[in-house]
Amino acid sequence: MKAIIDCNSFYAACERVFKPSLNGKPVVVLSNNDGCIVSRTDEAKALGIKMAGPYYEAKEILEQHKVAVFSSNYHLYGDMSWRVMETLRTLCQHVEVYSVDEAFADLEGIRESAMWNYGLHISKTVEQWTGVPVSVGIAPTKTLAKVANHIAKKNKVATQGTVALLTAGQIREALESTPVQTVWGVGARSAEKLHWLGIDTAWKLRNMSEEWAHKNLGGVVGIRLIKELQGHACIEMKDPLKKKKMIATTRMFGKPVFELAQLKEAIASYTSRAAEKLRRQSGAAGLVHVFVVTNDYPGNEYSYRPATKGLYSILPIATSLTNELIAHASILIEKLYNNGSRYLKAGVMLGNIVPDTSVQYNLFTAPANDNARTLMHVIDNVNFGMRDEMVKFAAAGTKKNWRMRQEYRSMRHTTRWEELYEIS
Repeated sequence: MKAIIDCNSFYAACERVFKPSLNGKPVVVLSNNDGCIVSRTDEAKALGIKMAGPYYEAKEILEQHKVAVFSSNYHLYGDMSWRVMETLRTLCQHVEVYSVDEAFADLEGIRESAMWNYGLHISKTVEQWTGVPVSVGIAPTKTLAKVANHIAKKNKVATQGTVALLTAGQIREALESTPVQTVWGVGARSAEKLHWLGIDTAWKLRNMSEEWAHKNLGGVVGIRLIKELQGHACIEMKDPLKKKKMIATTRMFGKPVFELAQLKEAIASYTSRAAEKLRRQSGAAGLVHVFVVTNDYPGNEYSYRPATKGLYSILPIATSLTNELIAHASILIEKLYNNGSRYLKAGVMLGNIVPDTSVQYNLFTAPANDNARTLMHVIDNVNFGMRDEMVKFAAAGTKKNWRMRQEYRSMRHTTRWEELYEIS
């Protein structure tokens, strides 16, 4: 049996942990640059506040109902996510972190008669240890577990936040009440097609043949979806990916950027962050890719679909040294820059990653000396201990007027000494 544990309104729940006065009250969390609503409590949903809706459109109703509004606080959310996942690892043998607020767990060894009670135990333990409420869905396959979890989240009181689909009757009842567009793996286009074909529930989809699925749902992927709904596990539990094949750092700007100097500062800053992640997994990058997002239409810069363009550079020698990566990224952003354009976002991606101990040198390039590696190690240690880029390259700038806007960010209670939660 598989379980999926999904945090309820995760970002908003993290804010409530340190502000218990907000329990039972509407709370929303905004995206980068305070642009859109990305997390809502049930109380906010009841007010008709839309997910992913622009903040400026919902501002009137938020103020009218005194809804608590927060900017995204990724330092806090990342740490709280880690606490939730570590708690799950003490309760389950095999945990697969699926996203920042979701994880699959293998319930091997738990008796079927005790399955629901164990799911409830997981739910209560996670909330007691971390303060974050979760919903638990249990079933023979990952896809059915997602269905069970969807039902648990919709009916938190009646189900106590835990649903276990153990029998054929329970599975049929759940699938008959589940709209096909909410099934894990059914995208918007597929849902539209399925409705056109008269398949509006998960149960109807489950009863289609494998030949039909191969023809209408993308071949092997469709067959796997049908078999999962029928109770045959096709999507196995995965081990955590410890070595990333690509590392990226991207950010929206706090306000539109027009000058090349500011763009170069931002790219240097993002490259430094990506290089730090690269060294954390003892890797070296053989490719640097830089991209920008622009919108040159008059009026509101977010009113039209923005344009994205990028360039990449294959490095002669793979490296993890920040100064070398910044040099390549700076050349790319100079080539991308167009005077007069309005830049909304930029990013750096490092690819062709190899182990730092397996870099292939050539006759014309000297290997990185030990002093350079030691310097990077010292910088990483200082920044990890002191935070907020205490030591940085001058190319990254000091004022950073392009920094992402976070007007309503709460305190980083669990990751900053100076912002520790105070009890009076």
